[in-house]
Amino acid sequence: MTVTIDLRPDVEAGLTALAAEQGVSLAQYLRCVLEEKVRGPAPAALAPAERAALWRESVKDLPHTPPLSDEAISRESIHDSRG
Repeated sequence: MTVTIDLRPDVEAGLTALAAEQGVSLAQYLRCVLEEKVRGPAPAALAPAERAALWRESVKDLPHTPPLSDEAISRESIHDSRG
């Protein structure tokens, strides 16, 4: 889809500068900005409880695996072949 927007020259210049800082064209920059708006706030903008809830939801179907034993992650176990 193509959309045409008339911008004031100062706004266009500011957006062009922001795109250049990112190393992308103005069209690519604007596409990313608009897509971010549609997706909603970034996880960093969410409250800790909201981030935790999203994380729990994302891992709920993963298999539960017990943590490794102290022996399995000991220095000797990891580096035994190097001496």
